[in-house]
Amino acid sequence: MKVLIATAGSRGDVAPYTGVGVALRRAGHEVALAATQSFAPLVEEAGLAFRPLPADHRAHGSVQGTRALMRTAGTFMADLGAAFADAVDKDTELLLLSTTTAPLGWPITEATGIPSIGLYLQPTAPTGDFGPTVAGARSLGRVGDRAAGRFALRMTDRVFEPAVRQLRERLELPPLTAASMRRRMDQAGWPVLHGFSTALLPRPTDWAPHLQVTGSWWPHVDATRQLPREIEAFLDAGPPPVLIGFGSMGAGQGERLSEIAVRAVRRAGLRGLIQSGSAGLSARGDSILTIGDVPHSLLFPRLAAVVHHAGAGTSAATLRAGVPSVTVPVAADQPFWAARLAAIGAAPPPIPFRSLTADSLAEAIGSVLRTPSYAKAASAAARHMSTEDGTDAVVTTVARRT
Repeated sequence: MKVLIATAGSRGDVAPYTGVGVALRRAGHEVALAATQSFAPLVEEAGLAFRPLPADHRAHGSVQGTRALMRTAGTFMADLGAAFADAVDKDTELLLLSTTTAPLGWPITEATGIPSIGLYLQPTAPTGDFGPTVAGARSLGRVGDRAAGRFALRMTDRVFEPAVRQLRERLELPPLTAASMRRRMDQAGWPVLHGFSTALLPRPTDWAPHLQVTGSWWPHVDATRQLPREIEAFLDAGPPPVLIGFGSMGAGQGERLSEIAVRAVRRAGLRGLIQSGSAGLSARGDSILTIGDVPHSLLFPRLAAVVHHAGAGTSAATLRAGVPSVTVPVAADQPFWAARLAAIGAAPPPIPFRSLTADSLAEAIGSVLRTPSYAKAASAAARHMSTEDGTDAVVTTVARRT
């Protein structure tokens, strides 16, 4: 079967699908992955065909806060929707759609008859078990959480509305709002697989049967891949260090974050790896090394703790490695995952990004390393995650569609 996986966003929104794509290819399918152009090397390194999408989230600048994120997302989706249909080859037999591409894929499914399945990295369907991911850790009770979840979906539909309208016009489909499309797909029992671990977030008890949780999907890493020699030498030169990085967050704040990271590591009396990321962190010293992007699966098991922005993928990777976290969430679903790590005991309460200081960071890191329960909770989650096979669940579901 010719399968097209479509996703959009930051690296964390793309990388997990390379592992899914490789698993599907090994099962005998022809797999292409559609993403924005900057991720072509990541996709091609996994041996998958690449289809470019016509927008790049980075073109809209740094995002600091939920309201700014919603405005940026609207512009991004309008750009994306303008030519989304071009990524779908006429021979495509199945569409696998992320949270960010599903509302754009539904009109294509309607126009072409190509079936589709949702592959989501975050829970989006309303539930009484917890509030929407954009609300962080706040709970309004079961009734309130369901209402908040429905409201969050309405806000999401507003973001997609212009792009959906333009796409339906291009495909010569009758007018239908993004909200109406979502309701129609849900009522039809459109299958959605969720790529997160029940060690971090149990499947909601009130979800419909077509909403499944598979376990995490991991970025593809070649079996021969090794850490760079400089990192290996640093790791071998002393006790396990702490990693500090903010992924795709913090653009334009590299100097501030670098200073905080260095001072925090030194005040805690530790060795530190500083990951440059989108913020461009940089520091040098006898006990500090700046690094670029490296596979979490190779590096994290050799660390004492990870300071991170609590993106879904990074949060899962720390648990997979059995390593405790110190979280500094910035926006979107990051406060939610930070709260989940704290709830299972694998991290202390999150530090708000805007109020981050060297003192608060040093204190949190020291607390995590002095308190065995954090590492114990992370190790317990790692054992649970080892029993899950998220990509196999995707392969099995796709096989049922053949």
